[in-house]
Amino acid sequence: MNYPSTRAEAVVDTLHGVKVADPYRWLEDEKSPEVQAWMKAQDAFTREYLSRFPGREALRQRFTELFYVESMSAPAVRGNRYFYVRTHKDKEKAVLYWREGEKGEERVLLDPNTWSTDGTVSLGLWAPSWDGRKLAFSRKPNAADEAILHVLDVDSGKWSEVDVIEGAKYASPSWTPDNQSFYYAWLPTDPSIPVAERPGYTELRLHRLGTDPRSDPLVHPRTGDPKTFLNGGVSRDGKYLFVYVTRGWNENDVWWKRVGEKDFRLLVKGEGAKYSVDVWEDRFYVLTDEGAPLQRVFKVSPERPERSAWTELVPEDPSASLQGVNIVGGHLALEYLKDATTRVRVVTLDGKPVRDVALPGVGAASNLYGLEDRDEAWFVFSSFSTPPQVYKTSVSTGHVELWARVELPIQPERYTVEQAFFRSKDGTRVPLFLVHRKDLKKDGNNPVLLYGYGGFNVSLLPSFRSSIYPWLDAGGVYAVANLRGGGEYGKEWHDSGRLHRKQNVFDDFHAAAEFLIREGYTRPGKLAISGGSNGGLLVGAAMTQRPELYGAVVCQVPLLDMVRYHLFGSGKTWIPEYGSAENPEDFQVLYAYSPYHHVRPGVRYPALLMMGSDHDDRVDPLHARKFVAAVQNTGQEAPTLLRIEANAGHGGADQVAKAIESSVDLYGFLFGVLGVRADIIASAASATWGR
Repeated sequence: MNYPSTRAEAVVDTLHGVKVADPYRWLEDEKSPEVQAWMKAQDAFTREYLSRFPGREALRQRFTELFYVESMSAPAVRGNRYFYVRTHKDKEKAVLYWREGEKGEERVLLDPNTWSTDGTVSLGLWAPSWDGRKLAFSRKPNAADEAILHVLDVDSGKWSEVDVIEGAKYASPSWTPDNQSFYYAWLPTDPSIPVAERPGYTELRLHRLGTDPRSDPLVHPRTGDPKTFLNGGVSRDGKYLFVYVTRGWNENDVWWKRVGEKDFRLLVKGEGAKYSVDVWEDRFYVLTDEGAPLQRVFKVSPERPERSAWTELVPEDPSASLQGVNIVGGHLALEYLKDATTRVRVVTLDGKPVRDVALPGVGAASNLYGLEDRDEAWFVFSSFSTPPQVYKTSVSTGHVELWARVELPIQPERYTVEQAFFRSKDGTRVPLFLVHRKDLKKDGNNPVLLYGYGGFNVSLLPSFRSSIYPWLDAGGVYAVANLRGGGEYGKEWHDSGRLHRKQNVFDDFHAAAEFLIREGYTRPGKLAISGGSNGGLLVGAAMTQRPELYGAVVCQVPLLDMVRYHLFGSGKTWIPEYGSAENPEDFQVLYAYSPYHHVRPGVRYPALLMMGSDHDDRVDPLHARKFVAAVQNTGQEAPTLLRIEANAGHGGADQVAKAIESSVDLYGFLFGVLGVRADIIASAASATWGR
């Protein structure tokens, strides 16, 4: 492997009495001409290397069939207007539409395909006013998190030239009932503010349409703490205003006041617990894991908001984790997970059971979407073998009907989905989803792609992923491990995989790999692992801790230098999840698993494809650069490749063509290094579709 050369420097820090080497710190400075040249050379080397793998055209053809699709989202109903997003077979980006009435004429509202010649400007959030006549939305250059908020008139489609708000990275517009104002979280764009400190500068403001945003009144000041998030909103009736101060993903404080009052009052201080509040008819409905790791719901009167006066409405279910609550059609819709599959229940506003929503199968469903005072509601259902379908339901009767279908060139009956359970290093029982062709033989020779995340209370559901189908057609197995650190089993599951117990996540992942080998699905040389962001940390740790267990690694937009992660990007907001190397106890834990610091010469590491984005303003791409440099300079034989997506943020580029090329490179890499026959994809596709 004739990689572009990378110099190492004798940079050593002494932290809490420990000498910590950092030979590639110079790669942190992305603005440096030397670093820019290095990135360009690495990306060019990777793309040329990947282009040699056979079967890329078959992959490209299959992904084109799978990715360019006609689909429709569930609608947001405001007044008599329906707002929804559609994808098209002939467009790169999704388009936002609206109708007057459910059966009215479809009209284009926002088409981001027309916003830039190169497709690098993306549509972010969108929020219609309550009467459906105005729309607040954000535009995101390079699909990054940074955004600019705009407002348009729905009837004319005209964008306001006045209502343009910069600093909308965390903005979630919350409209007032008069449809003339909205509350939003504002983040200053002053370049003198260090990037890692910016979250602490977030403040809640009120914008009135037609006024200069620079004069928007302050509603709630900044916290000054970069480890916190601040956001808020107003109740639909306009009576109550709430502010959330969130520390990490496991606790927050809730402040509130009646609109018109001067000062906020504390509703509850989250000490190791989190809370969310919905309001309807002068009652607060509070979802919390306080005293209930699987979550429960309380009803609170604003006349007696003290904690001792709260009434438990929905007790904790010991067999399922409550994930979310919506008020729809005068009822509460409750979304549960039981062994990482969805259940949706409807109860009265007094907590009395009504029914379970009739889902079309076992898989991943959204909660019900709708309005508090309208009977119609929608939900989205998918599974590993069922593309996302939108269903309409009546809250009062329970009737369910298909509202929008996605058609894809797959035959679900050719595949099977299993859920297995295995024991981790400490005996913890962990679930694992497995998807493969029905004719699979457990002879230990199947290529397996094992995916995981394990953090931030994120639950991995058995939802549809069109990109896995060429892999399945070629005889591959797709496996998803529901690791600790996620939210599949509530608060305790999350807590057991964060801070000083983070190693549990990696142990769970190793145990999943060992299960797949022990049960005859595969062997180490045929086992690939994949993960992004916190999941990139996961596969980086797996690769450095157990290199003999894996044959290939795909690591996307990762954290890998856990000693310095908090100094860059949004890093300080993750301290409640990981800890900080500035704390002696945290440092010992972080340094013990930090992948960058555990790359060793003479070790045979699996083949690595590192996939980064050049405008990732959430996880700084320095992690990918430093880790690749370290692994390349061990001199190992297996390829270590850095692919950089241009004009893309943390979630990658949002153009279909770029998603296809990214997937061709990812699966082309896996097919090549694991020795999977590419012609099987073409023959399987031909047999399936009669071509």
